[in-house]
Amino acid sequence: MDGAQHAIDCKLQQLLQTMIDVEASDLHLVCGYRPTYRIHGRLRAAETADLDEATVRDMIDSVLPQRARESQDRPKNLDFSVAIDHGGTTHRFRTNLFIAHGRPGACVRHIPNQVPSFEWLTFPRTLADRLVHLSAGLVIMTGITGSGKTTSLAALVSLLNDEGGCRIITVEEPIEYVYPTRPDSVITQREVGTDVDSFYDGLKYGLRQDPDVVLVGEIRDRETAQMAISAAETGHLILTTMHTKDAKGAITRLVDLFPQESQDDVRTQLSLSLRYVVAQHLVPSTTPGERRALALEVMVVTDPVRAAIRFGKIESIDTAIQTGKRGGMVTLDDSLQSLLSAGRITLDTARRYAKDPDALVPPNHSSRGRAKTTA
Repeated sequence: MDGAQHAIDCKLQQLLQTMIDVEASDLHLVCGYRPTYRIHGRLRAAETADLDEATVRDMIDSVLPQRARESQDRPKNLDFSVAIDHGGTTHRFRTNLFIAHGRPGACVRHIPNQVPSFEWLTFPRTLADRLVHLSAGLVIMTGITGSGKTTSLAALVSLLNDEGGCRIITVEEPIEYVYPTRPDSVITQREVGTDVDSFYDGLKYGLRQDPDVVLVGEIRDRETAQMAISAAETGHLILTTMHTKDAKGAITRLVDLFPQESQDDVRTQLSLSLRYVVAQHLVPSTTPGERRALALEVMVVTDPVRAAIRFGKIESIDTAIQTGKRGGMVTLDDSLQSLLSAGRITLDTARRYAKDPDALVPPNHSSRGRAKTTA
């Protein structure tokens, strides 16, 4: 991790300390706006003046990695990590630098010091066990930005690390959670831009380092996608993320990274190497101010799903998930129904995120509605 080489700006330091105290997940630094926190999914502006360009630039310059400060051309987009001490503990943040209307801005995300437990995440432990005990294949965690994909993958890697007997390589931008050393595991974390030039290079050279499991922070280009699919075919477990709202969208997005003339071959490869797609949604809880509830769509690559992928019949995947519950599949609507029946979300929230809002059963009618389904 390539940290700053001089003192952090005092205004930024105060904002980050407040971010920790109010349990904010993100801090937005945008010219013309007050510093704005995201707390349990809701935006809340700090009680300070609007940010001007000079103030934002001073904040960002104080934490820029050495390589960026020494570059002749300042980057227009950059991901890096920042650390501060607060309350006797070191806290880490993922920082995204951007330029808008020619002026600098940043989004800072707080990274918890420890990987959250599956219980805290409300991520089904039975599903986690199935994922980490796959002998090989591709597992995609998908969802919109801020849906907890990275944290769920970190929990899976932590589980593998704790169980032992695994050589694990992660390629991240930037490194977020840092895993402890375990006597029966070997884990290497590489940061894009500091330790390796790209996700593709990290995966390509990582396959020469005797891995059992490789975590690729994100698939965003054709070369990384092809390498991930091929590695999954040849006996490695590949864990990765994509930015789509549902399982079938991840397949479409992956295939669309390739030129039209090669997409049939890619679909065939993907149908053989893909094992699971888990789509995550963090939805507002019943009580304002509480952390959001996790809703999941789980797609297992069964024979019907495999055929749908191979022949490009992506729309039939929703039906396959609906009829594949006994094999561990979960529809988003069933997950929302479970949260609704448990009183964790409101009916309006459930309907806002559901694929078929009219099929949801209000809590007081749940006993006459569908049975709850869990992963």
